[in-house]
Amino acid sequence: MKGFLSPKIYSSITLGGMGLFVTCSFLTDEPYLLMLTVAQLVFIPVMLQMILDIKKLHVFFIWLGMLSIVLLHVFTSDIGQLVFSSLYFIFTVFVALCGLYRFLNRGFVNWAEISIDIGMMYLFIGGGWLFIYQNGIDMGFSPLINWLTAIHFHYSAFLLPISIGLLGRMQMSRLYRWIVSFVIAGPLLVAIGITFWPFLEFFSVLLYIFAIYSLVYLAFKTRFPSLLQALFVRLSYSALSITILFSFLYAAGRAFGIWYVGIDFMLTFHGIFNCLLFGLLGLIGWAIKVPKSKQHGWSFPVSQIRGKLKVDDTYEQGLVEHLNVFVDTKVLPSTIIDFYEHTERYRLFSSVRWAAWFKPFLLIYKLFSVQMQQLNLPISSKTTEMKGEIFAVDPLMDGRKNPRAWVRKVRQNTVFTAIYSYHENMGRTYMNIALPLPFSTMIGILQLNEINGSLVLSSEGEGDPGIYLAIGKMLFKLPLSEYFLIEEIREGELTATHKMRLFGIPFLLIHYSIIRSEVAS
Repeated sequence: MKGFLSPKIYSSITLGGMGLFVTCSFLTDEPYLLMLTVAQLVFIPVMLQMILDIKKLHVFFIWLGMLSIVLLHVFTSDIGQLVFSSLYFIFTVFVALCGLYRFLNRGFVNWAEISIDIGMMYLFIGGGWLFIYQNGIDMGFSPLINWLTAIHFHYSAFLLPISIGLLGRMQMSRLYRWIVSFVIAGPLLVAIGITFWPFLEFFSVLLYIFAIYSLVYLAFKTRFPSLLQALFVRLSYSALSITILFSFLYAAGRAFGIWYVGIDFMLTFHGIFNCLLFGLLGLIGWAIKVPKSKQHGWSFPVSQIRGKLKVDDTYEQGLVEHLNVFVDTKVLPSTIIDFYEHTERYRLFSSVRWAAWFKPFLLIYKLFSVQMQQLNLPISSKTTEMKGEIFAVDPLMDGRKNPRAWVRKVRQNTVFTAIYSYHENMGRTYMNIALPLPFSTMIGILQLNEINGSLVLSSEGEGDPGIYLAIGKMLFKLPLSEYFLIEEIREGELTATHKMRLFGIPFLLIHYSIIRSEVAS
């Protein structure tokens, strides 16, 4: 049928993997072992073709992985098992590095792509457990448990997150983010539970149940390009909704000693169901038409300054030349406008409050911040004056428009060195702030809005806003967000609240009093 499968899926890798699997089926004494073999020779190579822009290096490593699996069935001596399981492990490490590279070039943005990245990174754990199984390494478990752990990290930790990532390219919602969070945390929780604490395994299966039933719900809400693709993908996830119940019963037996299903049942029913229905039907479904990623690279200018900043002796009056390029200043109090355009006229008093959960990390934080003289906030919440100066920065050295550095100090310690600039995108002007760090730069892209006579600056929102880390040519979005609220108390006096979150959890709150010098005196 013309167009039945995406053209990318037709390849020597796919056909070769199928042929090698048929060969292995004649070489295997235990048929249940083929459940892992089909994943290694067919499911994983085809999935990789869906998500990667395949180059010669990818082809080499994929063939290395597939051939090593076949040769494991042929050469059963100890040296053969050692060599070819090592080669397969090298292949899984390569896949993990590809996932890490994808992640580092994007960061904590786009849950669909993060799910794919984490799935790729998990595969090397499956390769490691296969190495343990093939070479009879004693990890305190039976050989069968070692093999089951290997298959767990090939199906639940690789195929499932990537399948969910492909669905996320078509369906994104708050529920979807919870699904991804539970699924990518699940494999490690299950592995830790099996090793140390069966109750944790039981709890992680409960999270899996929530995630999978939510996944089935989203799959039926999603509009697919064709009814055939919808049928295969929905059947694939529906199969999981059945098999996960037996995983729940098995985990309950390990946790509480009440056995409803045993390992033999899990191998025959649970394993085959996951292999044929989830694995095979899901693979065919996504191969019909692979969804395209909606993640696009960032085009905003990034400061080229790394390490300690060398400023000119030329002083600037304010953080920005004209605030009205960012926001409608007609509705803002004059003091807010004057502060940004004539910052040197103002004195700044701050009170820093750290969240209780973050305080155990403050000692480590201060060891680095004091050495860097950057992001060097006080630990105490006592109100302290921050003295600042604004310097011109060479645009050729920085690479952005009209950069100017605001250096703030508490006594003799530098707290912040922030280089202010701006850029435009889609008809909007953003504040583009760089904080030089050793061998890197932290970038804050803030959008400005007027709300009820107050100025709000935020790194949250669609598009450019965010907190990034620039290392070389790589730009990585951090799981940080910041929010400023600046209000006029009276003419010549402002108050500002600066909130920061890590993974959405508040960890820092700074209160500022900003007072014109003559008023403060």
